[in-house]
Amino acid sequence: MGLRFSVLASGSTGNSLVVDNGERKVLVDAGLSMKKIEQLLKERDVDGSELEALFVTHEHSDHIKGLGALARKYDLPVYANEKTWEALDKHIGKIAEEKRVVLGTGEAVEFGTLRVESYGISHDAAEPVGYCFYDGDHKLGLATDLGYMSSKVKEQLQDCDAIILETNHDVEMLRMGHYPWSIKRRILSDLGHLSNEAAGEALTDLVSDKLKRVYMAHLSQDHNLMDLARLTVNNVVEDRGVVLKDCRVELRDTYFDRATEWDDLDQE
Repeated sequence: MGLRFSVLASGSTGNSLVVDNGERKVLVDAGLSMKKIEQLLKERDVDGSELEALFVTHEHSDHIKGLGALARKYDLPVYANEKTWEALDKHIGKIAEEKRVVLGTGEAVEFGTLRVESYGISHDAAEPVGYCFYDGDHKLGLATDLGYMSSKVKEQLQDCDAIILETNHDVEMLRMGHYPWSIKRRILSDLGHLSNEAAGEALTDLVSDKLKRVYMAHLSQDHNLMDLARLTVNNVVEDRGVVLKDCRVELRDTYFDRATEWDDLDQE
């Protein structure tokens, strides 16, 4: 087995990702109840006791809901940058001092051959980050909850085998939707979420000979549809002269209520 992962849940109701290199398993975010995360892990034949660490992207509730309970039950070290820790403290209950690990933005930590590296993103949180995971020649990129895809983020996501990429909303569906304008403005801002169009534009610059799969993530249940996200991303990329099928890049779904199958990056 090489580097593999499962998106346990993705969306405004909760987010969590498990990454496994055959020797070590880590969890990114715990935005559902502990019970639900345990159930989703069990569906992927993982017990919470097998987890090595828990990484936090930012402090919004859909990323930390079950974090405190999960960390305490399984005695997990929790990794986050200093500003995120400050924002987390009032939401997750007591975490033992030795389990509170400060991982600065741009820093990395290694568990055997599994390397986890954080990088800064633009979102309305204290100091939000994305993560890249490395093992041997394999690389997985996580890029959700970002208002726009900066050149620095694109640079971070180069040469991935797979990317979990935010396709949060269709701009027109959002504009016509029932949210108050203040919330719409936040979502559409550089501190909000990537639209389908913006994801397609970003992906154009991320396609490489190495990239195999892109998971469309964090879809709004009110202002997006999976088929629409897929169509829009494909069209935007093709308008810029890149045909994903010709490049052997596959778009895959994520779900708010169930986990994706294991994706082993050793496999085509």
